[in-house]
Amino acid sequence: MPEEITDVISLLSGCTEKTMGMRTYYSGKINDKEVVIVFSRWGKVAAATTVSALIHEFGITELIFTGVAGAISPKLKIGDIVLGKRFIQHDLDARPLMQQYEVPLLGKTFLESDCIQLKIASKAINSLIDDKHLHQIFSSELLRKFNIAEPKLFIGDIASGDVFFSTNEQRNALYAQIPSVLCVEMEGAAVAQVCLEYQIPFTIIRTISDTADDNSHVDFPLFIENISNKYSMQIIRNILD
Repeated sequence: MPEEITDVISLLSGCTEKTMGMRTYYSGKINDKEVVIVFSRWGKVAAATTVSALIHEFGITELIFTGVAGAISPKLKIGDIVLGKRFIQHDLDARPLMQQYEVPLLGKTFLESDCIQLKIASKAINSLIDDKHLHQIFSSELLRKFNIAEPKLFIGDIASGDVFFSTNEQRNALYAQIPSVLCVEMEGAAVAQVCLEYQIPFTIIRTISDTADDNSHVDFPLFIENISNKYSMQIIRNILD
């Protein structure tokens, strides 16, 4: 989301801008590390295009993707954070040529992130959701508004597809088909595929903004504006510390 990178951009020193392909890329340093920040745009194709530009135009050596997602597992609550270990495209189906969800030519249904990146990100996220730190960033009133009491970190499977989940039927159907999936979004598996093909280490972090059901369209915009942008900034700051 555009709103989610605003606070991250504020961390940059020596910021310069480059616009191409309907995207503005912000370059600079965070804690003396050279970084590029960009809004990926929505959907798998848009995200894959953005990652390709980061690789070819800016020569990135590692990628961090932050954003929001809808909860699929009943264990998750709004405000929880999912660190993606494996990624699957829930709308990919080339049967009978190959198994459902299998990525053509890669022979994989799940794309995995590296354990080193998972360890670094886990430490950064746990620092954010520590009770004392959380209440330094958000007011008690704001946390109560979204029923965020003790947000938790989950590490596991994320499903991606060019669909915004907004009904109980959609959520329940995906949970029945792929019960290991924790949450659903629209970019992660595409980002993972591009990074895998170019051998770029990647980290994909999703904050649960809604429950991917009949109430998701109500919860989503309010959460983006008030919570997720601050989550992204703090996590990035912690990872690059």
